[in-house]
Amino acid sequence: MTEKKKVSPSLADKLKSLGVKVGMKKTADRSISDRVPIERVLKGDYRQMPSGESFVYEQRFAIDDLHGDISLSPVPTPGILAEYAKDARIGELSIENFIFFDTETSGLSGGTGTYAFMVGVGRYEGDKFILAQFFLRDPSEERAMLEALAEFFAYGEVLVSYNGKSFDAPLLRTRYKLHSMPLPFEDYAHIDLLHLARRLWRDRLASRTLQSIEKHILGIARTSEEVPGYEIPYLYFDYLRDKDARPMKGIFYHNEIDILSLATLLKHIAMMLSDPFGESVEESLDIIAIAKLFEDMKKWDDAAHLYEYGLAKEVPEEDFQKAVKRLAILQRRRGDIDEAVKWWKGAAAEGQIYAWVELAKYYEHRVKDYALAVDATHSALSLMKESKNPHARTFWAEELAHRLKRLERKNTGKS
Repeated sequence: MTEKKKVSPSLADKLKSLGVKVGMKKTADRSISDRVPIERVLKGDYRQMPSGESFVYEQRFAIDDLHGDISLSPVPTPGILAEYAKDARIGELSIENFIFFDTETSGLSGGTGTYAFMVGVGRYEGDKFILAQFFLRDPSEERAMLEALAEFFAYGEVLVSYNGKSFDAPLLRTRYKLHSMPLPFEDYAHIDLLHLARRLWRDRLASRTLQSIEKHILGIARTSEEVPGYEIPYLYFDYLRDKDARPMKGIFYHNEIDILSLATLLKHIAMMLSDPFGESVEESLDIIAIAKLFEDMKKWDDAAHLYEYGLAKEVPEEDFQKAVKRLAILQRRRGDIDEAVKWWKGAAAEGQIYAWVELAKYYEHRVKDYALAVDATHSALSLMKESKNPHARTFWAEELAHRLKRLERKNTGKS
Protein backbone atom coordinates (compact mmCIF):
# COMPACT_ATOMS: atom_id res chain seq x y z
CA MET A 1 0.00 0.00 0.00
CA THR A 2 1.45 3.34 -1.02
CA GLU A 3 1.72 5.88 1.79
CA LYS A 4 0.13 9.20 0.94
CA LYS A 5 2.44 12.14 1.00
CA LYS A 6 1.50 14.66 3.68
CA VAL A 7 0.76 18.02 2.12
CA SER A 8 1.45 21.21 4.09
CA PRO A 9 -1.52 23.52 4.30
CA SER A 10 -1.35 26.44 1.90
CA LEU A 11 -1.55 30.06 2.97
CA ALA A 12 -5.13 30.09 1.71
CA ASP A 13 -5.94 27.05 3.89
CA LYS A 14 -4.41 28.75 6.93
CA LEU A 15 -6.41 31.90 6.32
CA LYS A 16 -9.62 29.89 5.90
CA SER A 17 -8.96 28.10 9.19
CA LEU A 18 -8.79 31.53 10.85
CA GLY A 19 -12.14 32.49 9.40
CA VAL A 20 -10.73 34.73 6.68
CA LYS A 21 -12.61 34.56 3.38
CA VAL A 22 -10.11 34.11 0.59
CA GLY A 23 -10.63 35.23 -2.98
CA MET A 24 -13.65 37.32 -2.14
CA LYS A 25 -13.90 40.69 -3.79
CA LYS A 26 -14.09 43.62 -1.38
CA THR A 27 -17.69 44.75 -1.07
CA ALA A 28 -16.80 48.40 -0.63
CA ASP A 29 -14.10 49.17 -3.20
CA ARG A 30 -13.22 52.82 -3.35
CA SER A 31 -14.12 54.60 -6.53
CA ILE A 32 -11.50 56.50 -8.48
CA SER A 33 -12.97 59.76 -7.21
CA ASP A 34 -12.10 58.68 -3.65
CA ARG A 35 -8.41 58.34 -4.50
CA VAL A 36 -7.06 61.70 -3.39
CA PRO A 37 -3.34 62.17 -4.22
CA ILE A 38 -0.95 63.59 -1.65
CA GLU A 39 -0.45 66.86 -3.55
CA ARG A 40 -4.14 67.64 -3.06
CA VAL A 41 -3.83 67.05 0.68
CA LEU A 42 -0.63 69.02 1.30
CA LYS A 43 0.95 71.69 -0.86
CA GLY A 44 4.29 69.98 -1.24
CA ASP A 45 6.50 69.78 -4.27
CA TYR A 46 8.24 67.10 -6.28
CA ARG A 47 12.02 67.18 -6.20
CA GLN A 48 13.55 65.74 -9.35
CA MET A 49 16.40 63.46 -8.33
CA PRO A 50 18.66 61.18 -10.45
CA SER A 51 16.46 58.19 -9.58
CA GLY A 52 13.12 59.93 -10.01
CA GLU A 53 10.77 62.22 -8.13
CA SER A 54 10.50 62.62 -4.36
CA PHE A 55 7.54 64.32 -2.68
CA VAL A 56 8.60 66.90 -0.07
CA TYR A 57 6.39 69.04 2.15
CA GLU A 58 8.36 72.00 3.48
CA GLN A 59 7.36 74.62 6.05
CA ARG A 60 9.21 77.61 7.49
CA PHE A 61 8.61 78.82 11.04
CA ALA A 62 9.72 82.13 12.56
CA ILE A 63 12.09 81.43 15.45
CA ASP A 64 9.98 83.57 17.77
CA ASP A 65 7.00 81.25 17.17
CA LEU A 66 5.93 79.39 20.30
CA HIS A 67 5.77 75.62 20.40
CA GLY A 68 3.94 74.93 23.62
CA ASP A 69 5.42 77.21 26.27
CA ILE A 70 8.78 77.63 24.55
CA SER A 71 9.78 79.62 21.48
CA LEU A 72 11.75 78.04 18.68
CA SER A 73 14.55 80.61 19.08
CA PRO A 74 17.73 78.66 19.84
CA VAL A 75 20.15 79.23 22.70
CA PRO A 76 23.89 78.51 22.75
CA THR A 77 24.60 74.84 23.28
CA PRO A 78 26.39 74.50 26.64
CA GLY A 79 29.70 72.71 26.85
CA ILE A 80 28.19 70.29 29.37
CA LEU A 81 26.11 68.78 26.55
CA ALA A 82 29.24 68.24 24.49
CA GLU A 83 30.92 66.58 27.48
CA TYR A 84 27.87 64.38 28.08
CA ALA A 85 27.79 63.28 24.44
CA LYS A 86 31.59 62.96 24.37
CA ASP A 87 31.85 65.05 21.20
CA ALA A 88 33.37 68.55 21.33
CA ARG A 89 31.67 69.54 18.06
CA ILE A 90 28.33 69.82 19.87
CA GLY A 91 29.61 72.73 21.91
CA GLU A 92 31.63 74.32 19.11
CA LEU A 93 29.33 74.28 16.08
CA SER A 94 26.57 76.77 15.30
CA ILE A 95 22.98 75.63 15.84
CA GLU A 96 22.62 75.90 12.04
CA ASN A 97 24.76 72.76 11.80
CA PHE A 98 22.23 70.76 13.84
CA ILE A 99 19.76 68.48 12.00
CA PHE A 100 16.65 67.39 13.92
CA PHE A 101 15.16 64.21 12.49
CA ASP A 102 12.49 61.58 13.05
CA THR A 103 11.10 58.74 10.92
CA GLU A 104 7.68 57.18 10.40
CA THR A 105 8.11 53.57 9.41
CA SER A 106 6.36 50.53 8.01
CA GLY A 107 6.92 48.72 11.32
CA LEU A 108 8.61 48.98 14.68
CA SER A 109 10.76 45.85 14.55
CA GLY A 110 13.59 47.23 12.43
CA GLY A 111 15.59 45.01 10.09
CA THR A 112 15.76 45.01 6.31
CA GLY A 113 11.99 44.50 5.98
CA THR A 114 11.24 47.80 7.71
CA TYR A 115 11.56 51.05 5.80
CA ALA A 116 10.88 54.72 6.50
CA PHE A 117 7.98 55.96 4.39
CA MET A 118 8.37 59.44 5.88
CA VAL A 119 11.42 61.23 7.22
CA GLY A 120 10.97 64.56 8.94
CA VAL A 121 14.00 66.82 9.26
CA GLY A 122 14.46 70.33 10.61
CA ARG A 123 17.23 72.89 10.77
CA TYR A 124 17.79 76.55 11.57
CA GLU A 125 18.59 79.03 8.84
CA GLY A 126 18.88 82.66 9.91
CA ASP A 127 15.66 83.68 11.63
CA LYS A 128 13.72 80.67 10.34
CA PHE A 129 13.31 77.03 11.31
CA ILE A 130 12.95 74.92 8.17
CA LEU A 131 10.95 71.71 8.52
CA ALA A 132 10.90 69.30 5.55
CA GLN A 133 9.02 66.01 5.36
CA PHE A 134 10.04 63.50 2.71
CA PHE A 135 7.24 61.08 1.81
CA LEU A 136 7.09 57.85 -0.18
CA ARG A 137 4.05 57.84 -2.44
CA ASP A 138 5.16 54.35 -3.31
CA PRO A 139 8.03 52.16 -2.00
CA SER A 140 9.53 52.23 -5.49
CA GLU A 141 10.44 55.90 -4.87
CA GLU A 142 12.67 55.08 -1.90
CA ARG A 143 15.99 55.68 -3.65
CA ALA A 144 14.83 59.09 -4.90
CA MET A 145 13.66 59.97 -1.39
CA LEU A 146 17.03 58.98 0.07
CA GLU A 147 18.80 61.12 -2.54
CA ALA A 148 16.64 64.14 -1.68
CA LEU A 149 17.12 63.52 2.02
CA ALA A 150 20.90 63.41 1.59
CA GLU A 151 20.82 66.99 0.26
CA PHE A 152 19.15 68.15 3.49
CA PHE A 153 21.56 66.24 5.73
CA ALA A 154 24.45 67.89 3.90
CA TYR A 155 23.71 71.13 5.81
CA GLY A 156 24.56 69.54 9.14
CA GLU A 157 27.23 67.96 11.27
CA VAL A 158 25.18 67.17 14.40
CA LEU A 159 22.07 64.98 14.62
CA VAL A 160 19.34 65.52 17.21
CA SER A 161 16.78 62.77 17.75
CA TYR A 162 14.56 61.00 20.26
CA ASN A 163 15.60 57.35 20.38
CA GLY A 164 17.34 57.94 17.08
CA LYS A 165 20.58 56.26 18.08
CA SER A 166 18.80 52.98 18.68
CA PHE A 167 16.14 53.11 15.95
CA ASP A 168 15.97 55.92 13.37
CA ALA A 169 19.66 56.26 12.52
CA PRO A 170 20.32 52.48 12.20
CA LEU A 171 17.16 52.14 10.08
CA LEU A 172 18.27 54.84 7.65
CA ARG A 173 21.78 53.38 7.63
CA THR A 174 20.28 50.05 6.51
CA ARG A 175 18.18 51.66 3.76
CA TYR A 176 21.13 53.59 2.33
CA LYS A 177 23.22 50.43 2.42
CA LEU A 178 20.55 48.41 0.60
CA HIS A 179 20.64 50.97 -2.21
CA SER A 180 24.47 51.00 -2.23
CA MET A 181 24.41 54.69 -1.35
CA PRO A 182 26.82 56.53 0.99
CA LEU A 183 25.32 57.42 4.35
CA PRO A 184 24.87 61.22 4.36
CA PHE A 185 25.36 61.57 8.12
CA GLU A 186 28.35 59.29 8.49
CA ASP A 187 30.53 60.43 11.42
CA TYR A 188 28.08 63.14 12.52
CA ALA A 189 27.85 63.94 16.21
CA HIS A 190 24.54 62.75 17.69
CA ILE A 191 22.49 63.93 20.67
CA ASP A 192 19.74 61.45 21.56
CA LEU A 193 17.36 63.42 23.77
CA LEU A 194 15.61 60.27 24.98
CA HIS A 195 18.70 59.34 26.99
CA LEU A 196 18.84 62.79 28.56
CA ALA A 197 15.09 62.81 29.24
CA ARG A 198 15.45 59.55 31.13
CA ARG A 199 18.26 61.01 33.22
CA LEU A 200 16.42 64.26 33.97
CA TRP A 201 12.85 63.09 34.54
CA ARG A 202 13.05 59.43 35.57
CA ASP A 203 12.06 60.21 39.16
CA ARG A 204 9.38 62.79 38.34
CA LEU A 205 7.49 61.38 35.36
CA ALA A 206 5.95 57.94 35.04
CA SER A 207 6.61 57.96 31.29
CA ARG A 208 9.42 59.54 29.30
CA THR A 209 7.85 59.18 25.86
CA LEU A 210 8.17 62.31 23.75
CA GLN A 211 4.47 63.05 24.13
CA SER A 212 4.73 62.75 27.92
CA ILE A 213 7.68 65.17 27.89
CA GLU A 214 5.68 67.51 25.67
CA LYS A 215 2.73 67.52 28.05
CA HIS A 216 4.55 67.79 31.37
CA ILE A 217 7.71 69.71 30.46
CA LEU A 218 7.16 71.70 27.27
CA GLY A 219 3.47 72.58 27.68
CA ILE A 220 2.43 71.12 24.32
CA ALA A 221 -1.08 69.79 23.72
CA ARG A 222 -1.50 67.94 20.43
CA THR A 223 -4.72 68.66 18.53
CA SER A 224 -7.37 66.27 17.22
CA GLU A 225 -5.25 65.89 14.07
CA GLU A 226 -2.86 63.70 16.08
CA VAL A 227 -2.54 60.07 14.99
CA PRO A 228 -1.43 57.53 17.63
CA GLY A 229 1.95 56.08 16.74
CA TYR A 230 0.74 52.48 16.71
CA GLU A 231 -1.82 53.30 13.98
CA ILE A 232 0.65 54.91 11.61
CA PRO A 233 1.94 51.79 9.76
CA TYR A 234 -1.62 50.53 9.21
CA LEU A 235 -2.76 53.89 7.83
CA TYR A 236 0.15 53.92 5.42
CA PHE A 237 -0.59 50.41 4.16
CA ASP A 238 -4.22 51.45 3.65
CA TYR A 239 -2.94 54.38 1.61
CA LEU A 240 -0.79 52.10 -0.55
CA ARG A 241 -3.83 49.93 -1.22
CA ASP A 242 -6.48 52.61 -1.70
CA LYS A 243 -4.34 55.53 -2.93
CA ASP A 244 -6.35 57.93 -0.77
CA ALA A 245 -3.85 60.29 0.87
CA ARG A 246 -6.29 62.12 3.11
CA PRO A 247 -5.46 60.04 6.24
CA MET A 248 -1.78 60.89 5.66
CA LYS A 249 -2.40 64.46 6.83
CA GLY A 250 -2.58 63.25 10.44
CA ILE A 251 0.74 61.44 10.05
CA PHE A 252 2.38 64.57 8.65
CA TYR A 253 1.02 66.47 11.66
CA HIS A 254 2.35 63.81 14.08
CA ASN A 255 5.80 63.97 12.51
CA GLU A 256 5.79 67.78 12.37
CA ILE A 257 5.10 68.07 16.10
CA ASP A 258 7.86 65.54 16.81
CA ILE A 259 10.43 67.64 14.94
CA LEU A 260 9.36 70.94 16.52
CA SER A 261 9.42 69.28 19.94
CA LEU A 262 13.00 68.13 19.37
CA ALA A 263 14.05 71.73 18.76
CA THR A 264 12.32 73.14 21.84
CA LEU A 265 13.35 70.22 24.03
CA LEU A 266 17.00 70.68 23.10
CA LYS A 267 16.64 74.37 23.96
CA HIS A 268 14.97 73.61 27.31
CA ILE A 269 17.61 71.04 28.30
CA ALA A 270 20.40 73.42 27.23
CA MET A 271 18.95 76.13 29.47
CA MET A 272 18.58 73.69 32.38
CA LEU A 273 22.16 72.46 32.18
CA SER A 274 23.76 75.84 31.54
CA ASP A 275 21.98 77.49 34.51
CA PRO A 276 20.51 74.84 36.86
CA PHE A 277 19.99 77.48 39.56
CA GLY A 278 17.94 79.64 37.17
CA GLU A 279 14.26 79.99 36.37
CA SER A 280 14.24 77.16 33.83
CA VAL A 281 14.65 74.61 36.66
CA GLU A 282 11.87 74.95 39.22
CA GLU A 283 11.18 71.39 40.38
CA SER A 284 13.33 70.03 43.21
CA LEU A 285 13.53 66.59 41.56
CA ASP A 286 14.85 68.20 38.37
CA ILE A 287 17.57 69.94 40.36
CA ILE A 288 18.55 66.68 42.05
CA ALA A 289 18.51 64.88 38.68
CA ILE A 290 20.97 67.43 37.30
CA ALA A 291 23.08 66.96 40.43
CA LYS A 292 23.21 63.21 39.75
CA LEU A 293 24.17 63.86 36.13
CA PHE A 294 26.95 66.24 37.17
CA GLU A 295 28.13 63.78 39.81
CA ASP A 296 28.38 60.98 37.25
CA MET A 297 30.35 63.33 35.01
CA LYS A 298 32.73 63.94 37.95
CA LYS A 299 31.71 67.59 38.32
CA TRP A 300 31.62 67.07 42.05
CA ASP A 301 31.65 70.67 43.28
CA ASP A 302 28.72 71.61 41.04
CA ALA A 303 26.89 68.42 41.98
CA ALA A 304 27.29 69.07 45.71
CA HIS A 305 25.93 72.61 45.37
CA LEU A 306 22.95 71.31 43.40
CA TYR A 307 22.15 68.55 45.89
CA GLU A 308 22.07 71.13 48.66
CA TYR A 309 19.95 73.51 46.59
CA GLY A 310 17.48 70.78 45.68
CA LEU A 311 17.24 69.35 49.19
CA ALA A 312 16.35 72.78 50.56
CA LYS A 313 13.10 72.55 48.58
CA GLU A 314 10.14 70.21 48.99
CA VAL A 315 11.29 66.71 47.97
CA PRO A 316 9.31 63.43 48.17
CA GLU A 317 10.47 61.37 51.14
CA GLU A 318 12.03 58.46 49.27
CA ASP A 319 13.87 60.78 46.88
CA PHE A 320 14.99 62.95 49.78
CA GLN A 321 16.61 59.99 51.51
CA LYS A 322 18.40 58.84 48.38
CA ALA A 323 19.69 62.32 47.60
CA VAL A 324 21.02 62.87 51.14
CA LYS A 325 22.90 59.59 51.00
CA ARG A 326 24.37 60.40 47.59
CA LEU A 327 25.44 63.83 48.78
CA ALA A 328 27.16 62.44 51.87
CA ILE A 329 29.05 59.89 49.76
CA LEU A 330 29.93 62.58 47.23
CA GLN A 331 31.34 64.84 49.90
CA ARG A 332 33.70 62.13 51.12
CA ARG A 333 34.68 61.32 47.56
CA ARG A 334 35.56 64.92 46.73
CA GLY A 335 39.04 64.74 48.21
CA ASP A 336 40.96 64.93 51.46
CA ILE A 337 39.02 65.11 54.72
CA ASP A 338 40.17 68.63 55.55
CA GLU A 339 38.65 69.94 52.33
CA ALA A 340 35.45 67.99 53.00
CA VAL A 341 35.21 69.43 56.53
CA LYS A 342 35.66 72.93 55.16
CA TRP A 343 32.79 72.22 52.73
CA TRP A 344 30.57 70.79 55.47
CA LYS A 345 31.16 73.80 57.70
CA GLY A 346 30.14 76.14 54.91
CA ALA A 347 27.02 74.13 54.20
CA ALA A 348 26.21 73.88 57.93
CA ALA A 349 26.42 77.67 58.25
CA GLU A 350 23.80 77.87 55.50
CA GLY A 351 21.45 75.63 57.47
CA GLN A 352 22.02 72.27 55.76
CA ILE A 353 21.05 69.47 58.15
CA TYR A 354 23.10 66.81 56.41
CA ALA A 355 26.26 68.94 56.84
CA TRP A 356 25.81 69.09 60.63
CA VAL A 357 25.36 65.30 60.63
CA GLU A 358 28.56 64.82 58.62
CA LEU A 359 30.39 67.11 61.07
CA ALA A 360 28.99 65.09 63.99
CA LYS A 361 30.36 61.92 62.39
CA TYR A 362 33.71 63.59 61.79
CA TYR A 363 34.03 64.85 65.40
CA GLU A 364 32.95 61.50 66.82
CA HIS A 365 34.97 59.08 64.72
CA ARG A 366 38.04 61.03 63.59
CA VAL A 367 38.62 63.79 66.13
CA LYS A 368 37.14 61.86 69.10
CA ASP A 369 35.75 65.14 70.42
CA TYR A 370 32.36 63.99 71.66
CA ALA A 371 31.36 67.41 72.98
CA LEU A 372 31.71 68.92 69.51
CA ALA A 373 29.83 65.94 68.08
CA VAL A 374 26.99 66.54 70.56
CA ASP A 375 26.86 70.24 69.63
CA ALA A 376 26.74 69.42 65.93
CA THR A 377 23.94 66.92 66.51
CA HIS A 378 21.95 69.49 68.53
CA SER A 379 22.35 71.95 65.67
CA ALA A 380 21.04 69.35 63.24
CA LEU A 381 18.07 68.64 65.54
CA SER A 382 17.21 72.33 65.80
CA LEU A 383 17.24 72.73 62.04
CA MET A 384 15.17 69.58 61.65
CA LYS A 385 12.47 70.92 63.99
CA GLU A 386 12.39 74.24 62.13
CA SER A 387 12.32 72.65 58.68
CA LYS A 388 9.23 73.19 56.57
CA ASN A 389 10.01 69.98 54.73
CA PRO A 390 8.08 67.15 56.45
CA HIS A 391 10.31 64.57 54.79
CA ALA A 392 13.36 66.12 56.41
CA ARG A 393 11.79 65.66 59.84
CA THR A 394 10.76 62.08 59.03
CA PHE A 395 14.16 61.20 57.63
CA TRP A 396 16.34 62.68 60.38
CA ALA A 397 14.27 62.31 63.59
CA GLU A 398 15.14 58.73 64.54
CA GLU A 399 18.77 58.88 63.38
CA LEU A 400 19.51 62.12 65.24
CA ALA A 401 17.80 60.97 68.43
CA HIS A 402 19.80 57.75 68.38
CA ARG A 403 23.04 59.59 67.56
CA LEU A 404 22.53 62.15 70.35
CA LYS A 405 21.82 59.45 72.93
CA ARG A 406 24.99 57.56 71.99
CA LEU A 407 27.14 60.69 71.91
CA GLU A 408 25.91 61.98 75.28
CA ARG A 409 26.73 58.60 76.79
CA LYS A 410 30.22 58.71 75.27
CA ASN A 411 30.74 62.32 76.31
CA THR A 412 29.64 61.62 79.89
CA GLY A 413 31.85 58.55 80.09
CA LYS A 414 34.84 60.55 78.91
CA SER A 415 34.34 63.26 81.48
